[in-house]
Amino acid sequence: LQTRLQAGQGYGNTLNCLLTVYRNESVAGFFKGMSFPLASIAVYTSVVFGIFSNTQRLLSQLRHGDPDHAPALADVALASMAAGFVSVGIGTPVDLVKIRLQMQTQPYVKANVKVNPTVPGFPVYRGPMHCFRTVLQKEGITGIYRGMGAMLLRDVPGYCLYFVPYTFFCERITPDGSMSPNPSSIWLAGGVAGAISWGAATPMDVVKSRLQADGVYLNKYKGTLDCILQTYQNEGLKVFFRGITINAVRGFPMSSAMFLGYELSLNAMKRHQTDTNP
Repeated sequence: LQTRLQAGQGYGNTLNCLLTVYRNESVAGFFKGMSFPLASIAVYTSVVFGIFSNTQRLLSQLRHGDPDHAPALADVALASMAAGFVSVGIGTPVDLVKIRLQMQTQPYVKANVKVNPTVPGFPVYRGPMHCFRTVLQKEGITGIYRGMGAMLLRDVPGYCLYFVPYTFFCERITPDGSMSPNPSSIWLAGGVAGAISWGAATPMDVVKSRLQADGVYLNKYKGTLDCILQTYQNEGLKVFFRGITINAVRGFPMSSAMFLGYELSLNAMKRHQTDTNP
């Protein structure tokens, strides 16, 4: 729904989009493009949390001489931005394939734009690997990384607004005297952080979605700035907030589960290390 609202045509609101997708494509329409992100999510999440955690430890070592020293919020922000920067290298191709698969059956009506030979409304790609190979053959590496600039502008500040609020709320919610936050504190802080991060990232998410969807049938945008200008001139400022409700609502449970899994796994590994090396 998020991609269709942001890059598609003819959807009035979230409910209308949901009903239209269901009528035209049944339940299967809601799961288009799922396999590629599903196959890569473990690697992507490991890289993000690994870069964040290790950068944080490095900064604590440099500042305090102890990698386990509690980091300041400024260090959390730097580690977050590093994680966001590195994550784009993995995330851009995955998002591009997902969006192309989701948008390939969408009708596109635009005056004075030359349409590619493929007829809109009929699938261009047979699956994620076929999509990846086709984009690579026709558009090269730059095609695979289309929308990378917009994704950097989304994820570098976005991860800062992800990890910093999480750390802040965890500290505030955790009872005094506790060595580490309890699962309920982690779940709540993670959910709030996810909602804040995804809500704030929505404008650049719209730009990224449009850039990556561009190329299925059309090539409208020359780059991130051109996409921003064209979108604003044609549809106004409010278009940059399309999908903000879905992003925020989705961000809460997704981030809650992510942080809870991360913290519990980390604690389990620390306990195992203590048990094996007393």
